This record gives sequence, structure tokens and C-alpha cells, in this order.
Amino acid sequence: MWLLAATVLVVGVLTGLTGVGGILVIPVLRSAAGLSVQAAMATALCSFFFVGAVAVWLQQRRQAIDWAPALPLAASAAVASPLGAVANAYAPVALLQLVLSLLIVFAGTSALFPPKAGALLRFDPASRRHKAIMVGIGSVVGFFSGLTGAGGPVLSIPIMVALGFPPLLSIAAGQVLQVAVAACGTLGNLFYGVVDFPVVAWITVVQILGLVVGIRLFPLVSPQRLRRLVASICLLVGAYGCLRALLSS
Repeated sequence: MWLLAATVLVVGVLTGLTGVGGILVIPVLRSAAGLSVQAAMATALCSFFFVGAVAVWLQQRRQAIDWAPALPLAASAAVASPLGAVANAYAPVALLQLVLSLLIVFAGTSALFPPKAGALLRFDPASRRHKAIMVGIGSVVGFFSGLTGAGGPVLSIPIMVALGFPPLLSIAAGQVLQVAVAACGTLGNLFYGVVDFPVVAWITVVQILGLVVGIRLFPLVSPQRLRRLVASICLLVGAYGCLRALLSS
């Protein structure tokens, strides 16, 4: 358990430093805590609610959240995430492992090759088209977050930046989305009793501690080198997970 706590702490620090890393909590719980795939996903997702709430609070103190785009994004994700949680309960373990591993590979690739701001969308928070796109992104990200236990920003931020949304707005909106996804996805998981609340309690504390440490260390280290390090870890973990899922199917 001490090794598991240390690993989760490192993941929290990396998340605070680079914004990437939270998704690695799931394979850590799977391998080190001995939880089933569904339990690891549900437990990690529940902990992301509290970690996300702290991140939203910190962002709001800096007045970095634009609630006009964040609210439709989070609302649609809140509706879709319980559907993903229900699908998680019935999906084959090998399929869940494969989807999660692909998301981890996507996270690593996005960190290694950050998407450039696209020209597909001109940022206009008052337009109906803009709100419809936010609802679409939230629905897709919410479903896959509920399905795999991923927090949400790992998917929403690269998609939004690639579409042309400002990076800082994308990051802040992604934190709001994470709170909505984790809360509603956890409600869906509660019907199947797969959330390990004792584990949630202590990994949440450890993640938040690591997050705060990472944020404080941010001015002292090279974020680009760290992002490459985290990206490499994600790619290795994701590739191993994909291979394991394919061999077991």
C-alpha cells in the first residue's frame, strides 16, 4: 500500500506539473491494489470529482473559467457519463482494457505532439453553432469517461484546441467537465456497487497533495521535458495494455 500511495503521489505531482497523468491512476489501482477493471475505473473516476473540484476552485480564484462555454460542455457530459457507466458494467473486460489503453496512448500522443489551434471554428461563445459543438464534445467525452473512468480533460482539451478554442479556456472548461463527469458517472457506478470508497478516500488526499506540490514546482522545472517524460510513460503503459487486452480476448 505504501508503494501504491507513493505511485499515486507521483501521478498527482505529474498532473500538477504537466496537466497529464491522472488517467494513469486506473492502471495503478488495477495492478498495485488488485482491483478489478470495473472497480479500478469506478474508484478512480470517483476520486477525480474531488481532485477536479480543487482544480476548479483554483481556476475560479484566478477568474480563468469562462462559464458560457463550460456549462453546456459540462451539462452534456453529465447526461452522457452515467450511460457510459452502465455500459461499463456490461462490457467485456478485454474491451474495457483495450479502450482504456487506447485513451492512455491518445493522452501520451497529445502530450508529445500538442495539437495546434485549428481553423475549423471561430471562437464565438454566443453563437448557437458554438454551443452545439460544446454539447457534442461533452456528450462524446462524457460517455467515454463514464465507460473507462477517465476524468474527461484528457479527451476534451486536445479536441477543443484542435477545433480552435483558446488553450486556457479549454483547460479551464475541461476541469469543470471533470467534476460533472465524475459526479454523474459515479452515481451510475453506485447501482453496481463497484466503487471502493476507502480507496477513494486516501487516493484522493494523495492526488490532491501531489497536485498542489506539482503546481508549486511548476516554475522551477522544465514543463516540456516533463511532458515528454509523462507522454513516454503513457505510451508505454498504453501499448502494454493494448497488447494485454488483445492477447486475452
